Amino acid sequence: MVFYLNWRGDPGQDPQKKDLKPEAIIQAFADKETESYEAWIQYTYRQLADIRVVPVNGVPRQEHLILVSEVVFRDDGTREVKSVQKRGGLHSVDWTRDDNDVINNLQPFALTAKDLPKYNVTYEGKERVDELDCFVFSVKPKTTKGGIYFQGKIWVDDRDLQVVRTVGKPVPQTRDNQFPEFETIRQIIDDKYWFPVWTHADSKLRFDNGVFHVEETITYEQYKRFGSKATIDFGKPPKE
Repeated sequence: MVFYLNWRGDPGQDPQKKDLKPEAIIQAFADKETESYEAWIQYTYRQLADIRVVPVNGVPRQEHLILVSEVVFRDDGTREVKSVQKRGGLHSVDWTRDDNDVINNLQPFALTAKDLPKYNVTYEGKERVDELDCFVFSVKPKTTKGGIYFQGKIWVDDRDLQVVRTVGKPVPQTRDNQFPEFETIRQIIDDKYWFPVWTHADSKLRFDNGVFHVEETITYEQYKRFGSKATIDFGKPPKE
């Protein structure tokens, strides 16, 4: 399955945005990220995670774990990522609480104004991705103490000044606790917000007991604003 970035309305760029300095672009997309993130946490959606350990170096392996979660709101209005289905399992590597945190919170990464001071953000240039012209920035945490952070690159649509693609990895990583590199694609939801719809990770992870090729595909679907009846569906649960 492949997702493509898209644009809405007139693709023409505001001439004033062509002359923006990187610092102004960073502040603008951080403000947009804040707005989108605050909207995102007001939506329910279904999250399908398909995790595999596949053969590497001639070693036959076919391990498969499927996790299905739903983001719901309790009666008191608080938000919950609720596990609704788990199928299969992994034997070569452990699926940990940190792995759950990565797929629930880091892979749909949002660099909000609140989190911006935690990162060094460097302008890398411009690049066209599918139908969009984007500003590209490298992102690196100033420290990795006290949590798991994103390190990699983000692509910012030069028209809406919103993050539309992220490619990177969770940090820190240790010999006993590793995560694959991933790519997350966003699309426009409800004609306004760029929300994550697809994440794919594919890496060879080296542990003391061997090298393991891990693949992950996560889809985010059936977006529905809390209290709304409209839904957007991007797929069906994967089959084992």
